[in-house]
Amino acid sequence: MALVSVTRLRIRSWRYVLPFALYTLRATKQARKSTGFLAGWVGSSGNRAFWTVTVWTDEAAMKRYRDNGVHKGAMPRMLDWADEGAMARYEQPALEPPDGTAALAALLSRGRTSKVRHPTPAHVAGKTVPDERVPFVGRVLRPV
Repeated sequence: MALVSVTRLRIRSWRYVLPFALYTLRATKQARKSTGFLAGWVGSSGNRAFWTVTVWTDEAAMKRYRDNGVHKGAMPRMLDWADEGAMARYEQPALEPPDGTAALAALLSRGRTSKVRHPTPAHVAGKTVPDERVPFVGRVLRPV
């Protein structure tokens, strides 16, 4: 079984999109080099909503990535840059990441909201994907 992590962040203003994109590039490079990373993708569903889907050998590998390096440094910034955030984690037998439709279904059925300092009313109401748009796969990630 592999562990899947699905995240969605909606960046609250265009002024944060470029710095967010730079952190995303660095964090995906970190992920690709991380022990236990199997596959993933980053994408968008429009309206400044960005998705990350990653597959790991186990939860310990995912947490080592999450709690270190660029990713750890980016997380405090997301509290201010995002106005919606959600995540879901689950196990699956496949080693390939789910597609956009399956990622959306995971957040809608298993997801929970993340902490943000400037939440939208929908985020406050607990909606993990308020617009329910299917994300498109923008960049496929493979281990280095």
